Amino acid sequence: MTSHTPPIVVAIGGNALIRRGERGTVEEQTAHASACMAHVAGLVRAGLPVVITHGNGPIVGNIIIQMECARDTVPPMPLYIADADSEGAVGFMLQQSLYNHLRRHIKGAGVVAVVTQVVVDRNDPAFVNPTKPVGPFYTESEAVTLAGERDWKMAEDSGRGWRRAVPSPRPLRIIEADSIRRVALSGDVVIAAGGGGVPVVEDEHGMLSGIDAVVDKDLASSVLALQIGSERMIILTSVDCVYLDYGKKGQRPLPVVNIKMAKRYLAEGQFPPGSMGPKIQAAVEFIEGGGVEVLVTSPEMLDDALAGKAGTRITL
Repeated sequence: MTSHTPPIVVAIGGNALIRRGERGTVEEQTAHASACMAHVAGLVRAGLPVVITHGNGPIVGNIIIQMECARDTVPPMPLYIADADSEGAVGFMLQQSLYNHLRRHIKGAGVVAVVTQVVVDRNDPAFVNPTKPVGPFYTESEAVTLAGERDWKMAEDSGRGWRRAVPSPRPLRIIEADSIRRVALSGDVVIAAGGGGVPVVEDEHGMLSGIDAVVDKDLASSVLALQIGSERMIILTSVDCVYLDYGKKGQRPLPVVNIKMAKRYLAEGQFPPGSMGPKIQAAVEFIEGGGVEVLVTSPEMLDDALAGKAGTRITL
């Protein structure tokens, strides 16, 4: 039966499956996926159309390391193929975990994972100045060799060694958005735009081709949410809410913040680029594009946050 309620987009952080200090085994990832989906399942049981997006940060890096280790035996694949591989792998774990939670309560529960193409501009400034580190660490001499052999930009990463730096262009449009919306409104849960989706560019005839880059998951989630007519986004991360002066003595929670305040805090540097910054930026762009509310919290606090007892609400 088709729902008339706009889908809710639930964006899950990239480190949800691999925690600090873990090796990232399949067993560890599966356990974390199940724990996260146990909380998301409540939204589905409430009869709400749900679209789930997710990060892939540690996992796509592992895929790149695997390719580099085997490069003398198996030809390395382009970065956009690694993006697709990680989207499929993480999507499968979340898909199976959510299905197992739902089948106890909903007969015929459907969960589908969609490898999602995200259009970017080949003239985006990010392609001129790649800044996103990916893959293994190299010595300086190895980095010089790789830069020459593969035309990679290599960058020193916080004193830990040299890594490949790749572009992170802005997402413009989700190719599969209409299909995702139809499936979600039909009653099935859709998992999409994993890791920000697979970056693609269009030619003058509308034909698509993959391009080596990574797209920010939160910004892609915002674009998808607007395309499918969502009014609400939920961003699940490692903290229970958004804080000012996070990690410092006297950090302060933000139960409610409007986009004017959010922009001011962003400009002041309250939300770092590699942490809360993209989430807040995505929330601002979603609400400016017509969304109503973004809720930021941790999976464990989702029920309390939905009841107004936890989390941060970002509104107009």
